[in-house]
Amino acid sequence: MSKNETALAAPSDIATALGLLSRLPVPPADMERTAAAAWAYPVAGLILGALAALAGAIAHAFGLPSPLTALIALVFLILATGAMHEDGLADTADGFWGGWTRDRRLEIMKDSHIGTYGVVALILSLAARWAA
Repeated sequence: MSKNETALAAPSDIATALGLLSRLPVPPADMERTAAAAWAYPVAGLILGALAALAGAIAHAFGLPSPLTALIALVFLILATGAMHEDGLADTADGFWGGWTRDRRLEIMKDSHIGTYGVVALILSLAARWAA
């Protein structure tokens, strides 16, 4: 193992985190450090959030109404992350509330189709973020 593979943190971890957690054209810097780069996930989130805020600020500077500005920032963030969080939320909601038994819940979570609870969770999540 090289020293870089055993280091607690490396500057390249930020690029690795962005490459793994987004659709931005940032190739992961070091695929050997994907687990070690976990410390940089919040930094990647901060960068993605700042870019979404910038998209909203640009929309606002063009005089767009606040609801449309908020929608643009949300759409930017969803596209930049590949809807990773939305997919996880929908799967979790379907799995927790979609079945009466443990086996049925596991079966639902393995199914690639979205269920009613997943749709409801997405609508409520997006509405809350848009309103905020």
